Amino acid sequence: MLEDDFGREVTGVRVSLTDRCNFDCVYCHNEGLGDTRGPMEAQDDEMSADDVVRFLEVAAEFGVDSVKFTGGEPMLRGDLEEIIRRTPDSMEVSMTTNGTYLPGRAGDLVDAGLERVNVSQDALDPEAFAEITKSGAYEKVMEGVEAALDAGLDPVKLNMVVFEHTAGYVEGMVNHVAENDGLQLQLIEYMPELTGKPEWNIDIGRVHDWLADIADEVEHREMHDRKRYWVDGGMVEIVDPVENATFCANCHRVRVTHEGYLKGCLNRNDDLRSMGEMTKPEIRETFRETVANRVPYYGEYMIKNDDDEWEINEEYIGAPTA
Repeated sequence: MLEDDFGREVTGVRVSLTDRCNFDCVYCHNEGLGDTRGPMEAQDDEMSADDVVRFLEVAAEFGVDSVKFTGGEPMLRGDLEEIIRRTPDSMEVSMTTNGTYLPGRAGDLVDAGLERVNVSQDALDPEAFAEITKSGAYEKVMEGVEAALDAGLDPVKLNMVVFEHTAGYVEGMVNHVAENDGLQLQLIEYMPELTGKPEWNIDIGRVHDWLADIADEVEHREMHDRKRYWVDGGMVEIVDPVENATFCANCHRVRVTHEGYLKGCLNRNDDLRSMGEMTKPEIRETFRETVANRVPYYGEYMIKNDDDEWEINEEYIGAPTA
């Protein structure tokens, strides 16, 4: 298993299979690449199934034991089931999706080897949902969650980005997962540095405080230094990476863009490394380089100045990338 200079072993990878999406969520950052949503048809720049599997086979050589398929919307890939089926047996396979294509495919995905799923759901009201996602697919998403549960993907994690537009819906979502078996809630801190709308940001600490007041139990996870709150039998986890050096110090993931570039940090695009023609020797070399050059974003790449403001560490300005 490879580790970076900060002692962080890489145990998981997130692989974007496409930047295409049938939604146009107002907060989307497309795995840190920005809002690059293009045509809905398959694109030539997407890694092929063979490319994806070849990368995963190399990652498995280095002890990586989990993969999460993302997008865009990964279920726009007609070969998704094939990719999952061909993923090394040593890897736990999960996926993040908007859920609209789960009805009719959830069972086949499970048969192929999918073990966990996160479904993006930011509101329980169709009009509010449409405002955030620019989609009228609310009912289809609800059907998708049920299809996932029926297929045995229990628990289903609902991903909710917390920002100005959704903060008022948090309480309803917490009640929703408490009242419905098989659901968990993952509250994701809005990332203004990736989306370009800092005025939409809210203080995630207030959400922590509110949950701590009403929770029956609070659990602390080593991964990313996250906290889980158990409220009336429902589990709520907060993912809060913004300005959080502890979060970054506990990051053990490498990301792959849909075009076949490796990146060591979600927040950075100055560290992209091409895997070339995607041969196994090229993948091995690029993977080693990417891990070796990983640095915690907050506390290392970004450091506090004398005014207690975050600024880029001069050590990494102009750092070479492949």
